[in-house]
Amino acid sequence: MPMHISAACKIACMKAMNCHEKEHQELAAATTSNGLDWLEDSISFLTADVDIGGWWSTPPAAQQDDIGSVVAQTLSPPAPRPTTSSPLAHASPSIASPAVSSPSEPSSKKRKSPAHRAASGGHSSSNQRRRSEQGRPGGGGKKGGGAGNDRDMRWAEQLLNPCAAAVEAGNLSRVQHLFYVLGELNSFSGDANHRLAAHGLRALARRLPAAVGAAAAAAVRVPACECPTPAFACAEPRLFRASLIRFHEVSPWFALPNALANAAVAQAAARGGEPRPLHVVDLGVSHGVQWPTLLESLTRLPGGRAPPTVRLTVAGPTATPPAPFSASPPGYDFSPHLLRYAKSINLQLAIGRAASLDSVHGFVTAGEALVVCLQFRLGHTAAEERTEILTKVRGLNPELVVLSELDAGADGTAAGEFAARLELLWRFLESTSAAFKGRDAEERRLLEAEAGTSLSAEAAGEGRDAWRERMAAAGFEEAAFGDEAVESAKSLLRKYDGGWEMSAAGAGAVALRWKAQPVSFCSLWRPA
Repeated sequence: MPMHISAACKIACMKAMNCHEKEHQELAAATTSNGLDWLEDSISFLTADVDIGGWWSTPPAAQQDDIGSVVAQTLSPPAPRPTTSSPLAHASPSIASPAVSSPSEPSSKKRKSPAHRAASGGHSSSNQRRRSEQGRPGGGGKKGGGAGNDRDMRWAEQLLNPCAAAVEAGNLSRVQHLFYVLGELNSFSGDANHRLAAHGLRALARRLPAAVGAAAAAAVRVPACECPTPAFACAEPRLFRASLIRFHEVSPWFALPNALANAAVAQAAARGGEPRPLHVVDLGVSHGVQWPTLLESLTRLPGGRAPPTVRLTVAGPTATPPAPFSASPPGYDFSPHLLRYAKSINLQLAIGRAASLDSVHGFVTAGEALVVCLQFRLGHTAAEERTEILTKVRGLNPELVVLSELDAGADGTAAGEFAARLELLWRFLESTSAAFKGRDAEERRLLEAEAGTSLSAEAAGEGRDAWRERMAAAGFEEAAFGDEAVESAKSLLRKYDGGWEMSAAGAGAVALRWKAQPVSFCSLWRPA
């Protein structure tokens, strides 16, 4: 009979000193080379010598209790020891707590993750995993379900944040222990906690060499954590397009800011006397999915005020530093579909592509209503790059600028920035669980794999207030959305999971929230 996790923990604690002494010495030598002298015992709370495979078939509440027990033991403070510790241990007790190293070789009785079970074949195990996910907190299926605000249930963050702090501090024995525990619990196809653990472990494993040096990082055994899903920009074009469309149908993450942007663009097109040509510069991540709705709304402007011509200039991924969701796979081109649609509704549309913001100037002509849509691309750039890009946008002298960004302010430290990105990714993963009703769909995996790359970003995130100051410094003043645009956005939001809400955020911005926690904002700006 499979042994309960708590029993496994006790057995592991008894065996740890003899089983992992050699590995601990290797890690200690590596940390000493970095000027750190960690004299810590090695205790393993999970062991590969014990079969705990039956854990997956236990009720969800018992599963959560088991994991909570493991997390509590993993992060519990050590008993005082009369040994000499490093200065860093005095400065940061949470980072310098005793490390627990992993077994030197994985056992054949190691608990299988959902990904391993799926790989081993069998529809019954796949169905069991799906049923288990739907029954767990955050698994989706019920409107507003999950444990998004209950941090006690969010065990992945409780492991990943101390691990990030240990990586930045160079505490390799602590890193090794947390890597091992995360390696046991992570899965790219489990519930939101397991998926967050998988993406976080992969990001920290990639960060480790830069933080501690390649030689020291080589002494740490990194669990297998490569995402099995192809990269977003390498996906098959039909899957890429289907994933974007499906995501807009089931989640407002991008759909709501896009709807607000479209309403603002249509409002700008209707402003003034005679209808004018409309020119939209697309510096976003919609890959064409946003624009059919805009084109259709332009044909319904009152008084026959549809613009005589519409031009869409798409600034490619090289126009800004790389950002999640900004690149598309080779062979993907939304232009033919959009041009056919525009023709079907009697709208004259032209589409151009600009490799850089500097080249956008060549597409601008006098007398047109110029609108620039900056959506989810600037937040992943460095501060000086944001300033440079906004200066170039101001140089275009647009009539209107739409800025949509993640609301992700942090304290500026590497560990703090990681924690802020981790929390946003949790909201993404938990909300996609709800959006896809807990189904492990191919489209969901593709989108989540791309969202997970945000954990490896080095640029500091900024909140709404910081962006407001940045836009003002670039020569813009904030404008307000019209009442009709806000009401339409509220109506759109009702079709999604009940955990979503929107609210005013400042002078005229609209904020999107998941379970009362900030996700993003959409704002309007005009040249000052």
